[in-house]
Amino acid sequence: MSKTRERINYIITGALIAALYVGLTFLSNIFNLAFGPIQFRVSEVLTILPVFTPAAIPGVAVGCFIANIASFNPLDMIFGTSATLVAALLTYFLRNIKFKNIPLLSMLPPVIINALVIGLELAIFFLPKGNLLWGFVISALQVGLGELVICVGLGIPFYLVIEKNGLFKRKHENGDKL
Repeated sequence: MSKTRERINYIITGALIAALYVGLTFLSNIFNLAFGPIQFRVSEVLTILPVFTPAAIPGVAVGCFIANIASFNPLDMIFGTSATLVAALLTYFLRNIKFKNIPLLSMLPPVIINALVIGLELAIFFLPKGNLLWGFVISALQVGLGELVICVGLGIPFYLVIEKNGLFKRKHENGDKL
């Protein structure tokens, strides 16, 4: 495949992932699950995609940024997007470590990074200024639990469906991989 075509495929793949992330976040928001201390963003299941393609790294980060615009909170746009970007990079770097052919470690960076970053954001900027440490611990546990349910609970079946169907391994007629 030519370099130009590879770049175009990379951009299109990242854009599609970003659009899916935004759409799934808005779906979660219909049920008040996308923002706040207790989040079950269905879109976070897409954080496993850097295992399959590096195009997912900017895809989930841009999707998170666009989705966080809906929160009308610049802090979410900055911290949430940064956390998603760091988690996507770590997911990509851990992609080859597998247990029973499942990249379980790759599912943990979004859980841990979001728990720490968003937990700290919530504790510093949105909770009463009493005990910062306990506010952080409680917020981090709440965010982390929601991330764990989505990233691992939904992430494992999502990964297996992609892997089984070879969604990122399709070949063109000329034999080039996507």
